[in-house]
Amino acid sequence: MSGKSNIILIAVILISVAIVGGAYINVLSGNNQNSTITWADPNDRALVKRGEIVYVEICATCHGDNLEGQENWQVKNQDGVLPAPPHDATGHTWHHPDSLLFQISKDGGQKNAPEGFISGMPGFGDVLSDDDIWASLAFIKSRWPEEIRKRHALIAERLKAN
Repeated sequence: MSGKSNIILIAVILISVAIVGGAYINVLSGNNQNSTITWADPNDRALVKRGEIVYVEICATCHGDNLEGQENWQVKNQDGVLPAPPHDATGHTWHHPDSLLFQISKDGGQKNAPEGFISGMPGFGDVLSDDDIWASLAFIKSRWPEEIRKRHALIAERLKAN
């Protein structure tokens, strides 16, 4: 490669890093007071893309790159905590309404857990904006098969009716 080609390649790499880094900082530094999103819409492409960035950076560490969760997620560890569950169709995430999933993501699992249950899910309300939490949930839901999305919507409708 010529010197000019090397300079262009380095410039492209630096610009790409700046764009990705800026997007990452923008995602993680949102202001909760300016929340404009009120639910996790899996059909909103921009929201899902934003959620994918959040999921990859924050959630995938425990819940897996493909939403597969940790092995033996239904069996408590020695400390009495269940491993991170999958967020795909094999898990139970879709059994819960968006509002509960949002609260668990924001405040942590323990705050929302039944008495006697020990949750290992930390809260991300100090790290993520409300919009980023909604976006991550939209991304998760976008990966569910259509049948699971319909069943999840029915759960939400039943809760609204009560």
